[in-house]
Amino acid sequence: MSDAKWRSSTYSGGNNECLELAHGVPHFAPVRDSKRPTGPVIRFSRDAWRAFLAHLG
Repeated sequence: MSDAKWRSSTYSGGNNECLELAHGVPHFAPVRDSKRPTGPVIRFSRDAWRAFLAHLG
């Protein structure tokens, strides 16, 4: 995932206290804690991530 481009939500206010989502990773939606960029990454399938977002909205 070294080619991943990590982005945090615009709602986070730039205070580094949110989740980051990696773009450019085929088949997965990798998520990590912005406070621990070298820490663990949870990989969701694209379908699971879309279902999660749909549930929030």
